[in-house]
Amino acid sequence: RLSAAGIDTFEVTAIDRDGLMGGPDVALLRSLVRLGRGRIIASGGVSSLEDVLAVQAAGCAGTIIGKALYEGRVTIREIVTAIDGHDLR
Repeated sequence: RLSAAGIDTFEVTAIDRDGLMGGPDVALLRSLVRLGRGRIIASGGVSSLEDVLAVQAAGCAGTIIGKALYEGRVTIREIVTAIDGHDLR
């Protein structure tokens, strides 16, 4: 219904993974991306650069990093370099 109402970006939180840093629910994210009803921003469970790249590979438009960033498990520099090939200096 939200898509039909013109909403085109959705933040999706896997609440069973949120804050636990056990990895994102990539299967859920892929299934939502495949629906083709809008851009998906993933949230919940991200703990590493590998998780960010898995979310990107699933077709998501973005990732909320949260706790992994605060705890120093991943840096913005690492993410930007890996995704865009740019080095932030």
